[in-house]
Amino acid sequence: MAGIGRRRVLAAGGGVAFAAALATACGSNTGRGGGGSGSGISQWYHQYGEPGTQQAVKRYAAAYKKAKVSVQWRPGDYDRQTAAALLTDSGPDVFEVNGPLLDQIQGGQVVDLTAEVEPVKDDFNQAVLAPKIWRDKIWGIPQTVDMQLLYYRRSALKDAGVEPPRTLDELVDAAKALSSKGGKGKGLFLGNDGGVGVLSGTPLFAAGLSLIDEDGKVGFDDPAAARVLGKIRQLYADKSLLLGAPTDWSDPAAFIQGLTAMQWSGLWALPQIKKALGDDFGVLPFPKDGSGGKPAVPVGAYGSAVGARSARKAEAKAFAKWLWVERTDFQRDFALSYGFHIPARISLAKKAPELREGAAADAVRYATEHGHAEPLLWTTADRTAYQDALSRIVKDGANPESELKGVVRKVSAELQRVKKK
Repeated sequence: MAGIGRRRVLAAGGGVAFAAALATACGSNTGRGGGGSGSGISQWYHQYGEPGTQQAVKRYAAAYKKAKVSVQWRPGDYDRQTAAALLTDSGPDVFEVNGPLLDQIQGGQVVDLTAEVEPVKDDFNQAVLAPKIWRDKIWGIPQTVDMQLLYYRRSALKDAGVEPPRTLDELVDAAKALSSKGGKGKGLFLGNDGGVGVLSGTPLFAAGLSLIDEDGKVGFDDPAAARVLGKIRQLYADKSLLLGAPTDWSDPAAFIQGLTAMQWSGLWALPQIKKALGDDFGVLPFPKDGSGGKPAVPVGAYGSAVGARSARKAEAKAFAKWLWVERTDFQRDFALSYGFHIPARISLAKKAPELREGAAADAVRYATEHGHAEPLLWTTADRTAYQDALSRIVKDGANPESELKGVVRKVSAELQRVKKK
């Protein structure tokens, strides 16, 4: 499979489902060759799809004068490769990771990077930094931020007399009003599965809830959860959603071609949409629901981590700090010169010319003010239980209250398990 882009990191709001699909498609190569043996520092990256990224990271490494850094581009199932390599002495010294994951931290597979990040901790987008913190220590340095948001066609909404939706009820009504009776156009595209994979916990955040709350308990054991998921089901039942599009939610083709008046997609789609539609579009966060609700924006970021079995931990930590804390010029280049992403540092995002006007500036503001990421305590077992229930609610019309009760029980048990470690 060809290289994949940074969009796969979007664990929040369903990006993990997309990442898993991509990983499966790419195969399951678990080769560990060329890891930490030999002189110098080894640095691993997954195989990006954006042209120029590989050359850029090699250029960054070559600019480091305190040690020789060998960059490895790892095609195939990167997450599985790194998980296996971290258990050996041939793993990477510095590597990017979709996390780190809780089991990697609890298993002593990564080192504490608190001292490296602390001086600029408040300058990082806090939503993407939070899942890299465990017991008040920082285990990964956010590299660049990806996000999801709602695109809408200004002219289509104006012609239908519809205002850009600011609440979920308004979104449901707008999608229905914008769906052509007997025509090819639909009001909203959430993915070919009706939004089950990509939305994930985003509606819960829009209702003012969370997956795991600040006390480490289930964050959606609340009637508002059933209410908000029932409205996602309503979108599906109303036949307001585009299904069976030629490409899925991550590609803006359906939106650009007029198959839908609104589409949920990623920030990476913005340049392509602007090139095709000019100023005839706008962006919004996922609309809030209920009196306690708030706009919701899924964000995610790969983190740069250091392997605990590295023979050069001090040197590796120094390099990670140099690249992802000190070299803000490289951080900006990495985010904006190869694809379209937000620098993980708030100060860099505010200063970037590409992000200071129009829809891009709106997106940065939404990510900063309303961003949420999948929490560190949200495990694969939790995700599977919730996604299965969401699918039954949205596609099969299952009762949201009873489905969520089962998920709450499973997640509560899983939280007890991981907290004992």
